[in-house]
Amino acid sequence: MCHRMRPMRRLLLVLGVVVLTAILVVGLRQAGDRSGDVAEEPPFDLRAARAELRGSPPPLAALHEQSGALLEGGVPAFRKRLRDLRGHPVVINKWASWCDPCRAEFPALQRVATDRGREVAFLGLNSGDSLQPARRFLASFPTPYPSYVDPDEDIARALEAPANYPVTVFLDARGEPAFIHQGAYRSSADLAADIDRYLGGDGT
Repeated sequence: MCHRMRPMRRLLLVLGVVVLTAILVVGLRQAGDRSGDVAEEPPFDLRAARAELRGSPPPLAALHEQSGALLEGGVPAFRKRLRDLRGHPVVINKWASWCDPCRAEFPALQRVATDRGREVAFLGLNSGDSLQPARRFLASFPTPYPSYVDPDEDIARALEAPANYPVTVFLDARGEPAFIHQGAYRSSADLAADIDRYLGGDGT
């Protein structure tokens, strides 16, 4: 009787170890996924966003009319745009089509630019990139604001933005630097919190 039970016990022990190992692997994989991912945002509708932004002050409305556009003109054109936006705080996001963290944070930018776009100006800075990949990127991730083409990072250097990607530069209503965030925003709530902290909750 005892000899017959030993193989059965060994089999049950092996099965128990296999099951526990599988549970541990799945748990660790799920924990790793949660720790590395940017929070998932709901699908973005550019047409609905532009409708929500109607009635914005003229300098901000001009941005919304150029939703998803890639604008040229380099540093002079960008500086002129910033002069036109004087009186409104500005959030400038440096991105590139080849940058995976940029792709991960774009839904947060889409959402917050819609929620706060009546009081805060948003601009993209497509740096270190080529036009065709950038256009394809924006076709997948449309924004309710334009981006300036900056292949050699001239505009980025003028802003004193760090060389890594992505980078988000905050300018106050006077056009003065207020904060630079390096790396991807994990959620729209995190981005909105920095706007409140560094630019003022009422956009002043």
